[in-house]
Amino acid sequence: MRLIFSALLLLLVFNCDAQKTTAAKTDASLRRPKLVIGIMVDQMRWDFLYRYHDRYASNGGFKRMMNQGFNCENTFIPYAPTVTACGHTTVYTGSVPAIHGITGNAWWDYEKNRTVYCSEDKTVKTVGSTSAAGEMSPRNNFATTICDELRLATNFRNKVIGIAIKDRGGILPAGHSANAAYWYDGGTGNWITSTYYMNDLPQWVKNFNSKKVTDAFYEKGWNTLYPINTYTQSTKDENNYEAKAFGSDQKGFPYDLKRFTGKNYSAVSVTPYGNTMTMMMAKDAIAYEEMGKDSITDFLAVSFSSPDYVGHSFGPNSIEAEDTYLRLDKDLGELFDYLDKMVGKDQYLAFLTADHGVAHVPGFLTEHKLPGGAVDDNKLVSDLNTLLKEKYGKNGLVLSAYNYQISLNHDVIDSAKLDRSDIVKEVIRYAKNIKGIDRVFEIDELMEQPMQMDVKNRLANGWHPKRSGDIQLIFSPGWIDGGAVGTTHGLWNPYDSHIPLVWYGWGIKPGKTNQELYMTDIAATLAALLRIQMPNGCVGKPILSIVQ
Repeated sequence: MRLIFSALLLLLVFNCDAQKTTAAKTDASLRRPKLVIGIMVDQMRWDFLYRYHDRYASNGGFKRMMNQGFNCENTFIPYAPTVTACGHTTVYTGSVPAIHGITGNAWWDYEKNRTVYCSEDKTVKTVGSTSAAGEMSPRNNFATTICDELRLATNFRNKVIGIAIKDRGGILPAGHSANAAYWYDGGTGNWITSTYYMNDLPQWVKNFNSKKVTDAFYEKGWNTLYPINTYTQSTKDENNYEAKAFGSDQKGFPYDLKRFTGKNYSAVSVTPYGNTMTMMMAKDAIAYEEMGKDSITDFLAVSFSSPDYVGHSFGPNSIEAEDTYLRLDKDLGELFDYLDKMVGKDQYLAFLTADHGVAHVPGFLTEHKLPGGAVDDNKLVSDLNTLLKEKYGKNGLVLSAYNYQISLNHDVIDSAKLDRSDIVKEVIRYAKNIKGIDRVFEIDELMEQPMQMDVKNRLANGWHPKRSGDIQLIFSPGWIDGGAVGTTHGLWNPYDSHIPLVWYGWGIKPGKTNQELYMTDIAATLAALLRIQMPNGCVGKPILSIVQ
């Protein structure tokens, strides 16, 4: 009897231990980080991780993420056009413009019969200034973001905040149900929001605005972080194909910014100080909104807009671009130090990616005997309208060339009973003879075009019937839309579509992969890590090397 009792007691103890183990595993499977911080760098080519690698600080942001985190080396944007609004929306929805509907920074909208800006919303008012810069919301996005899904999963008990100099960089990632999104009003020097989120700024944002940090940055001016002769990864300081962002008399370093004090608050965006200011806003949001202070996961979506302004003006091979990234590295390092202190090391999950890359400046390519150039898209529209008026007697038959697509004036064509197919043929005949335009075709015939399948699929992923044009333009490699100075982005080519993706912090084991991945996989991976539903338009897949 004693033997039987002992056996039963042993079985009971074993069963209790097994239940405890099972419970522990269950609890572990439901654990989440205290805070997720999404870091978007506006206009960051993947190769910038390595181009300036030797100059990044060991305790900075980039090396910290690369050495201690997981690096997805071969991540691409799976659609075109590769522009800011599409990129931010796609990262956070896991979807593509064909589904979420953000087909560009702006587009000709055939339902509204006018140009529409990606985050415009005339039903809301500016909060934080008297300008119209706050008449914005996420309503033009048809899909939920991963931030929306986290709000749903926590029954709206958590906090989600978006921050960026650009309104679209703060609004579109944070999603429809965000507690707040803040962006910078270059007309007043204030960080603002809209009545979509609130009727008055929090006191901490008012306090930030009262400091007028932009004027303090202007007093410093912009000189290189290190001696200028050490910037050997960049071209010489002064080039005639670079824009004169601070006035025609300022041709190179050091840049005198004092002239803008109290007058021009937008110039700071074209300096590394725009990144520093954004980092400061992010730190204040973490502190004063008490983000990451409890077990309910918060989400801070931060986008650093200044690299895009700098890159457009000076190009990816400029000293200005290099200095911007060296300084951004220090800003990111300071942000991570702050997160370690305020949230706790390994208590937050961070990822860093970009909305798009950038093409080389055409003048730089010519200087080095590389193929490339610029197509003046404004002149193309003007020339086409002149040509079509001569033949059909009607003005304005071409409305725009947004997003490398020509939009025709359907109302005039229909009311005048013009032959649309004949007009399409005229446009194609003219445009295909312009140097730098590789192919032109009616968008309805995309799937029948004899062309490389990856390019075809990316164009299809970027097309929405209500927000895209009638005729598709494809530029030759190295060619951009623009003029004689500066550069841009927007095409399928690797310089525009190969982006960084690095994970760091909670639940992330060090490593890297060269597997081909896509921007759409980020939201799916976050959903898997957080154990929540994917956004409702998500077409991405979880990155197995991270979630397993």
